[in-house]
Amino acid sequence: MSAYQFVYGPVPSRRMGLSLGISPIPKKVCNYSCVYCQLGRTRGMTNERRSFYQVEALVKEFKDYIKKGGVFDIVTLVGEGEPTLFADMHDLIKELKKNTTKPIAVITNGALLYEEEVKAGLKEADLVLPSLDAYDEETFIKINRPYGTIRFDDVFRGLKDFSHEYEGELWIETMLVKGINDSEEGLQKMKELLTEVSYDRLFINSPVRPPAEKWVEQPSEGTMARAQEILGGTLINVLASEGFASGVEDHYEAVLSIIGRHPMNQHEVRSFLNSRSCDNIEEIFKRLTRDDGVETIEYKGYKTFRLKY
Repeated sequence: MSAYQFVYGPVPSRRMGLSLGISPIPKKVCNYSCVYCQLGRTRGMTNERRSFYQVEALVKEFKDYIKKGGVFDIVTLVGEGEPTLFADMHDLIKELKKNTTKPIAVITNGALLYEEEVKAGLKEADLVLPSLDAYDEETFIKINRPYGTIRFDDVFRGLKDFSHEYEGELWIETMLVKGINDSEEGLQKMKELLTEVSYDRLFINSPVRPPAEKWVEQPSEGTMARAQEILGGTLINVLASEGFASGVEDHYEAVLSIIGRHPMNQHEVRSFLNSRSCDNIEEIFKRLTRDDGVETIEYKGYKTFRLKY
């Protein structure tokens, strides 16, 4: 597997260039179980913030990556669940900033932005990217399937308040799922909510990778165009991204180190291996399909590979 426990990538981001990921939480620990999640259903559903790992351990790996000459454009705290469940976010960001001048970003579902400790911790980041997929309690439950005590009104209030207090860049991402939040009425309601939020950029996305639930579908191109017309912002699928990268020497282990956190389709795997001058690509594909720890999913004519949890 990866040479590191917490640091991975860099992974190509259509918004941020080469993103070096740092995961401060265990796999699939989240307070949502979104129907579109590319990592599958949440297995460790919780809303309790904890110090899952020592800040020193996370920073040590980051420093080692830098020492080895690793290249990246931005450091992203994201993981395979909800990073704000890590109770020591404030200290982690401060320590990372002592070791790099590159920006620090946090990708979050935004569920806990109404908690003062969470807001205080995120204020150290240069860029915060919260999600806003719903416009009322009904759509919130349908698309995000939150932990039982989380209510949409609290989540939106937290996002709104944070947006007016935060001094860094705030980029919002909205994931549209056919038949849940992509209607004309729903988009107009979303537009009304966004007028109350102070943000720098808005990205409109749709499920392009195999989702947690098989019934999830992308809205039509016409619907996505209409969403952009109503909401403004950028359709994320029109952005270009660079290729995947990994510091792991063994080609197969390098693929595993990526798909544990970011599923790859067959073309991405091939492009990645070609970039490393791999001479046994077909054998690696055979190993992936035979590996009991790897899930192979047929979706939209592609084979997508991700680690099983």
